[in-house]
Amino acid sequence: MSKKNKIYIIDVTNRDGVQTSRLGLAKLEKTIINLYLNKMGIYQSEFGFPFTNHEINYLKANLELAKMGVLKPIRLSGWCRTIKEDVIKAAEIGIEHVNISISTSEQMVRGKFQGRVVRNPEEDPSKPSIIGMMVETLQEAKKRGIKTVGVNAEDASRTDDEFLIKFARIAKENGADRIRYCDTLGYDDPFTIYNRVKKLASEVQIPIEMHCHNDLGMAVACSVAGAKAAIDAGVDAYINTTINGMGERAGNADLISVILALKKSSGLKDSYSLDERIDLSYAWKIAKYASYAFGVPIPVNQVGVGDNAFAHESGIHADGALKDRRNYELYDYEELGRGEPEIIETGRKITTGEYGGIKGFRNVYDKLEIEFKDEKEAYRILELVRYANVHTQKPLTADELRFIAKYPDQAKQILTVVPPV
Repeated sequence: MSKKNKIYIIDVTNRDGVQTSRLGLAKLEKTIINLYLNKMGIYQSEFGFPFTNHEINYLKANLELAKMGVLKPIRLSGWCRTIKEDVIKAAEIGIEHVNISISTSEQMVRGKFQGRVVRNPEEDPSKPSIIGMMVETLQEAKKRGIKTVGVNAEDASRTDDEFLIKFARIAKENGADRIRYCDTLGYDDPFTIYNRVKKLASEVQIPIEMHCHNDLGMAVACSVAGAKAAIDAGVDAYINTTINGMGERAGNADLISVILALKKSSGLKDSYSLDERIDLSYAWKIAKYASYAFGVPIPVNQVGVGDNAFAHESGIHADGALKDRRNYELYDYEELGRGEPEIIETGRKITTGEYGGIKGFRNVYDKLEIEFKDEKEAYRILELVRYANVHTQKPLTADELRFIAKYPDQAKQILTVVPPV
């Protein structure tokens, strides 16, 4: 293990989280999440799909915000299939960081590709191969000037070591910046994933990105175990997270749980270096916002941000916590941005939405202490707020309203979704 190697967080809420069945986020909500992730010091946001038409305006607007310094220093990365056309589209709209993904297990090759693809070129030269497609797409991305390319081994946890190492080595030889080890079905446990990632990283000496699902309830444990293995093998580690663990089926590794595990657990906190930019004081705010945006309540026992995370009732526990919080609290709620009272309006409440008028609109913005230079500007922002409410179909938050008023051009682009046919 090298002291210089670090663990970085790549949040994939805006890519994997929004793939959750029956749930999703409006483009404005995805943008606000990027802003919060940036303030939280997260290294990278996988912010969408460059090959999906309805994403393009949102992606371009967020890239504009990055150029303006609003979304800095966070990196915005696109997720692409291992298809040349995908990375060409990513490069054309100015995305500088991508992950290209292809399945690597025998199960996926048989069950998903149904014999149309082989794993190695020599198996059947007449058919496309996993390795050939990966190399072709990777080289195209580099040729197009994309700065960093991660190569995803989907279903890595069910891929034999020999092929996984070969796949990673060839990716490295062709310019890959890291390998994403995908525990796509949550099949690994912390012990198997440690051993496999340690072997992979030691053999290939390439940074490893952990992408774990929670089908067996071990996504966080597997993520930190895999990251530990990468660092122990002498390379940097990256962990994929989603806010509140939102993701397909049983979800992904929860952002706040992963950070707390790395910062507070007995075996990790003093021996492994987490990206120093991370600011946990945004944890409460980002978890509450994602819960509101997705329309999914935070479980009462959710790590760090659940209503009971710092609640004590039994006599022994309450007595102990009151005497010294360290008796029954491993970390402080203030560290997560908790502790301030939340004000709930119980009297008259004026909101503004898709059918709102100028009087109510001005009342809402007056309370936010935002002034407009003239009536024309006020009406322009009102119209954008109306369209935003059409997209979100719920009352806009204070930060959403502030964003629209401060960045109306980018807000307009984000809210513009035009079918191509």
